[in-house]
Amino acid sequence: MKPATLIFLLLILIAAGCKNPKPDLSGLKDDVDATKMDTQDMSDSTVPEMDSAAMNRAYEAWMTPGDMHKWMSKWDGTWTADVTAYMDPSAPEKSTATVVNKMAMNGLYQMSDYTGTMMGMPFQGHGIMAYDNAKKEFVSTWIDNMGSGIMVMTGQFDAATNTLHLKGTSTDPLTGKDAMIRQEVKYVDDNTHSFTIWGEMQGKEEKFMDATMKRKS
Repeated sequence: MKPATLIFLLLILIAAGCKNPKPDLSGLKDDVDATKMDTQDMSDSTVPEMDSAAMNRAYEAWMTPGDMHKWMSKWDGTWTADVTAYMDPSAPEKSTATVVNKMAMNGLYQMSDYTGTMMGMPFQGHGIMAYDNAKKEFVSTWIDNMGSGIMVMTGQFDAATNTLHLKGTSTDPLTGKDAMIRQEVKYVDDNTHSFTIWGEMQGKEEKFMDATMKRKS
């Protein structure tokens, strides 16, 4: 029995008690005990209790930019991109683009604005890169004017190879369902990096795009 239903029945019984000073509540005992037990179980499954000082420390650590945010800020500025798209693998399409990166919100997020062309049409994209201090992982989102969904990826930076590995999902417009998407960003030096994006097509992974980014002087 739902708690709201139980409360409603109890109110009816209390009202009836004005005429019957000894209402029979025995039939509700099991439900009351079950509701209490369910509530207790829910409480036990939550995070451990923390005092206010510990909670404040946890939230402060979550909202404070750290080393990974400082690393992201290195890529602020204006970049030119030489892009190759593989919509038709037999005839890759080459184009150029401009990307502007800027850290925002106290240095917690990097906003990226992308302008170029795609399939002969004007293309605009907007990305947000974050490093979640609590989860210890990067989070990337992407939107553009050639779709109505949001791409979401998460991943880790491999310092040994200077490569950021991201994986997530994007909407497949043919099915309306999520499809796998994967991106690798290779940081060559402070003024150069490259990225490759793979996606799922008809159940198998195919390369969608790659690009070389150069910092604009």
